[in-house]
Amino acid sequence: MGASGSRSDFAWVYTDEPHFTRRKEMLKKYPEIKRLMGHDTYMAKIVLAMVAVQFITAYCLRNESWATIVIVGYCFGGVVNHSMTLAIHEIGHNLAYGHAKPIWNRWIGFIGNCCIGVPISISFRRYHHDHHRYQGEDALDPDVPSEWEGYLFRTSFTKTIWMILQPLFYAFRPFFKRPKIPCNLEYVNLAVQIVFNAAVIYCSGIKGLLYLIIGSLVTMGLHPLAGHFISEHYLFEEGHETYSYRGAYNYIGFNVGYHMEHHDFPNIPGHKLPLLRKIAPEYYDPLPRHDSFGKVVWDFIFDPKIGPYARVKRPSSVDPTQKDPWEQ
Repeated sequence: MGASGSRSDFAWVYTDEPHFTRRKEMLKKYPEIKRLMGHDTYMAKIVLAMVAVQFITAYCLRNESWATIVIVGYCFGGVVNHSMTLAIHEIGHNLAYGHAKPIWNRWIGFIGNCCIGVPISISFRRYHHDHHRYQGEDALDPDVPSEWEGYLFRTSFTKTIWMILQPLFYAFRPFFKRPKIPCNLEYVNLAVQIVFNAAVIYCSGIKGLLYLIIGSLVTMGLHPLAGHFISEHYLFEEGHETYSYRGAYNYIGFNVGYHMEHHDFPNIPGHKLPLLRKIAPEYYDPLPRHDSFGKVVWDFIFDPKIGPYARVKRPSSVDPTQKDPWEQ
């Protein structure tokens, strides 16, 4: 448990991120892929149902013990909330109502965000676009761990701590890497969240609210579902910086496991990504993939070759101190 990891630096490369090239090549070979682009007409209804389930569950737990709150949060409520974060990911790509109705996407994002307990919808969207645009780029990709994370968390024991604290790293790393001035929609997101939290406290007490927040935190930390954060871009095989997952969680995670496919075509909704794989199997079948998020977490903790340093990094293509033109 105390053995030092073998990796002492990121895997530096000096090539562009691979998905733009793959996208152009695939569209040229299979123009029918364009028909998959669009939005998920059922997403808004699913989001509303999930929020309703969590509100009712919080009410039912209002008089339960703290142990029950934590257990139900870990085994059920957190699973729903984790799935909601992935719905918010889809919504951030305008896949709930399409690019023609961006404000509708923002509002369903606000509503879905409510059951998570803390406002993340707009901030996540702003920083997540950097992850797609600058994948692996030093100081620009908020998904890549910081240098000190790689240095401090290299043993099985410290990597376990890193997993527990992962929601904090995931939430605050972008603000330290490349802070953005809050926009008006972030303040709206905050206001909606405050109103919802107040309603939960009024109906279900503080236990109801903490059920939602605890569930969100624990399933982003030391939990099998948190394996999807690790599975997507950590170097389980040298030379491969994006991985897909084939497993049951895709059914409740908006096909988050089709991550290679998502980065190739982020404007294809999750429920259509399996069709993309069927159209162009030669681009996906030969690639390494994961079959279990639980095994991903286990390997991350106990395999000395894997840790926060196990990420591809490339030099920044733009000055990170300057405002992103996309944000202007």
